[in-house]
Amino acid sequence: MDKVSISPTFSPNADLVLFQGGCLDFLPQIPSDTIKLVVTSPPYNLGKEYEKRLTLQAYLDQQYAVISECVRVLHPHGSICWQVGNYVDNGEILPLDVVLYPLFQSFGLHLRNRVIWQFGHGLHASKRFSGRYEVIMWFTKTDQYTFNLDPVREPQKYPQKRHFKGPRRGELSGNPLGKNPSDIWNIPNVKANHVEKTEHPCQFPVELVERLVLSMTNPGEWVLDPFLGTGTAAIAALMHGRKAAGSEIVPKYVEIARARIRQAEAGKLRVRPMDRPVYDPASPRRNIPPRDVTLGDVPKQQALLDESKDYTSTGAQR
Repeated sequence: MDKVSISPTFSPNADLVLFQGGCLDFLPQIPSDTIKLVVTSPPYNLGKEYEKRLTLQAYLDQQYAVISECVRVLHPHGSICWQVGNYVDNGEILPLDVVLYPLFQSFGLHLRNRVIWQFGHGLHASKRFSGRYEVIMWFTKTDQYTFNLDPVREPQKYPQKRHFKGPRRGELSGNPLGKNPSDIWNIPNVKANHVEKTEHPCQFPVELVERLVLSMTNPGEWVLDPFLGTGTAAIAALMHGRKAAGSEIVPKYVEIARARIRQAEAGKLRVRPMDRPVYDPASPRRNIPPRDVTLGDVPKQQALLDESKDYTSTGAQR
C-alpha cells in the first residue's frame, strides 16, 4: 500500500473512510451488502464526554437504529462483533450483552460466539468483585460466512504430543499450526502504560481487533466501526490489507485517528503484538517488544488447510 487514501465520506475507491459526525448520518452513505465485518464498542451509557446518559429504553432505541443500518450494509457472508461491558446504576450492574441480544435476534442474525475478553487491570470495586472482563458478541448474517481459523491459532500446549494407539499412532494429535484460541481471550486492556494509549478513555487494543479482522475477513474487504474513537479498528484493518470505514463524533478523536494512520505510514506507530504473552513478573524475559507498524508491509495470511473461505455450521469445530 502506498500512502493511505482517506476520504471524509464513503467512497469505494478509498483505503480509509474517516467521517466526522454521528454514525446515523454516516451509515446511509454505505451501499447495502458492502461491509464484511462490523466491529465496534458502542458507548455504554455511562455519561462519557462522547455520549449523553439516557434512560435504558432510550439507549436501546438508539442502539436499535444503529444495528439496523449495520445489518443493512453487512455482506451476506459477513459478521458483526459488538463488544460491550456493563451498564452501572447506583452500584447495580446490567450486562449490556443480555439486553442487546434480543435486538440482534430481531434482525434474524445468528450468534456464533460470546467471546469473553479478560484483562488484568481496571477500576477497583469496594462493594462487589472488581470487573475484569467484557463480552464480544459475534453474529453472522447467514449460515454461510467467512471464518479463517489458521491466522489466529495459538501455540499448542503440548506441540509434540502424539496419538499413542489406533490407526494414527505416532502422528501429532494436535494441529501443527496451533490450537483454536477458544472463546476466552486474555488480552491486556489499554491503560496508562500501554504502548497504544491515547486520550480516549475506553480504547480497543489493536490485537483484539486483529483477531477478528484476520478470522472474519479476507484481504481487500471492508471493515466498519461506526463508533471509531481514535481509529484502532481502522489500524487493525489497514495493517492486514483490508479497507476501513468509520465515524466519530468527537473532533479531537478524529484527528488522533488521522495522526495514528500517518504514524503507521511512516513506520512509527507502535502496537502490542498478537503473539506477546501477558506479562509475568516471574518470567520477564519472555516478553516480546512492541511492534512498529508499517502499512503496506502486510503479513502473508495463511490459507485454511481445506482452502475454503466460507464456513458453515457443518464445519469442524476444532
